[in-house]
Amino acid sequence: MPEKMPALVRILKWSGISLAVLTAAIAVLMWCLYLSSDLKMPYCEFHDDEELLFSDSLRVYGDNWLRLSESGLWEMKVSGSAPDRGYAAGRLSRDLLLYQENVFIEQIRRIIPSDSYLKFLHFFIIMFNRNLGENVPEEFRNEIYGLSQSCTHEFDMIGTPYERQMQYHSAHDIGHVMQDYMMVGCSSFGCWGSESEDGGLIIGRNFDFYMGDDFSRNKLVTFCCPDEGYSFASVGWPGMTGVLSGMNEAGLTVTINASKSDIPTSSATPISILAREILQYASDIGEAYAIAGRRRTFVSESILIGSAKDGVAAIIEKSPDRMSLLLPGKDSLRIVCTNHFQSPLFMEDRRNIENIRTSDSRYRHGRIEELLDSIGPVGPAEAAYVLRNRKGMGGCELGHTNELAVNQLLAHHGVVFRPDSLLMWVSTAPWQCGGFVCYDLRKIFGGEDGPEAEITLPDHRIPPDPFLRSSGFRDALDYRRLASYIRSAIDGGYPVPQDSLDRMLASNPFFYDAYDISGDYYESMGDFEKAAAMWEKALSFPLPKTWLKDVIQREIDKL
Repeated sequence: MPEKMPALVRILKWSGISLAVLTAAIAVLMWCLYLSSDLKMPYCEFHDDEELLFSDSLRVYGDNWLRLSESGLWEMKVSGSAPDRGYAAGRLSRDLLLYQENVFIEQIRRIIPSDSYLKFLHFFIIMFNRNLGENVPEEFRNEIYGLSQSCTHEFDMIGTPYERQMQYHSAHDIGHVMQDYMMVGCSSFGCWGSESEDGGLIIGRNFDFYMGDDFSRNKLVTFCCPDEGYSFASVGWPGMTGVLSGMNEAGLTVTINASKSDIPTSSATPISILAREILQYASDIGEAYAIAGRRRTFVSESILIGSAKDGVAAIIEKSPDRMSLLLPGKDSLRIVCTNHFQSPLFMEDRRNIENIRTSDSRYRHGRIEELLDSIGPVGPAEAAYVLRNRKGMGGCELGHTNELAVNQLLAHHGVVFRPDSLLMWVSTAPWQCGGFVCYDLRKIFGGEDGPEAEITLPDHRIPPDPFLRSSGFRDALDYRRLASYIRSAIDGGYPVPQDSLDRMLASNPFFYDAYDISGDYYESMGDFEKAAAMWEKALSFPLPKTWLKDVIQREIDKL
């Protein structure tokens, strides 16, 4: 045995040296990749020849303007070349950009409170997106660069204003990857022919990207008149130059719905940038599909295209390596899109099959079909009714904020489009429950009125959801407040009054998560019998994802 020890020592010694060399080589390689990241920052010069004018809630910069409407929506009109319209948008919304960036970073800190992990995440995102610049068309990089001139330097430890704004445009896609954490889960549909009120195409959509209530506070409707391509309107937030929901002057609409994606390994074109390119340069479904085929994306996405020229809607289903066009059937007069792929190309895809089986997407798809069957020909009011629906299949109770519902009480916005007449309805707070204000894009793009004139059509407004005047709405607000309070108590390990638990359950008695939270609380207090009873109750209600049932059952089994 003693003779063998030196050999063992030599093996361990050289193994350790080899491991150290390999680790060092990987570290050097990653650092070199980090340093080689290139977001292709443009070099544009800007001359402040125009004065920024303020009048009440109206701001004017040259031919561009921004104002807070009586509806609570911010409205902005910009025009010109890419860097000029980006620069104008930045000058008009400097304070809104600061607010939006503050709440975004604050929300990230809530999700990831560890400074060391945040630094690692920053390093990882720079590594991951190191080739983002070459995947964003130069026109849109110039626009983002112009916008970034008005961004704060307070967060330069994360990156320059241009670098941060570029990275934020991929945040929506990162949210897609985190779909199981309910950052993204949208619903949309289109109807035409006898299923539409006037026979023309009508589109409805909920955009359920959620980064907290503060993030959604300043909804922005942008009317963009670029020097190339089509003028268009889109709904988003300050700083978002990509498109989430929009319609152009040719009567083409674009809305995006996340599908399940594997964790991406490298950056590509952000979905919102691809949607922007389609909206600005396509006039029909064929042109939209051709543009989508020229760009590689790093997440899977369903892009619902409505086309006045074609008279129908279709879905471009795009994954990082494949793409398909889902056209309506010969006798079909509607199309529904949630968060899974439906075309033959993807029906045997492993990831898509798993998504359909385990997520809430198929349920919401079925519920929208059921609602459309029940309401007859769809007009703007009927479309809003579908988007606001909080019940489950057959009208069953799901509880407030259930992901199985079309209306989960967290949507950033809801939109209704009528491409033939270029009318667009946008929801006002809260969520899609407030009134929908109507914009006539022909009038706005025609430049008939100055920035002081009212640009909505009061006679076309869709009234607020009656739910807002009900006790159910007050219960939903109470539930959100109490659930957050009790989760904080669980994390902090301190007790709460029994009355708070009882009121939380009473405010949302049909929602599984109210009982799941109660179970977690009782477990944290060492009352295992009550914890098990609460978890058993949670399992008796509809759950949006199969893994939730497994997690709760494991907690019961553990006790």
